[in-house]
Amino acid sequence: MLEFAALTYGVLATFVVNSARRNRREERANPPILTLFGFLLMAFSIAMSVMLIGYVGYQHLAIA
Repeated sequence: MLEFAALTYGVLATFVVNSARRNRREERANPPILTLFGFLLMAFSIAMSVMLIGYVGYQHLAIA
């Protein structure tokens, strides 16, 4: 299940970044849905990094 989630995240992130890059190169505005997915992916990445750092910190404190 983790592999599927990682693959899905990677495909979505690649699509959003490539679409934004193409729109910038062609000097077009990004559609609102692309901006929304970009912000959602960014928020998900930040939330997961904070949770993983918290988990590592908790494990470090539990061992000591």
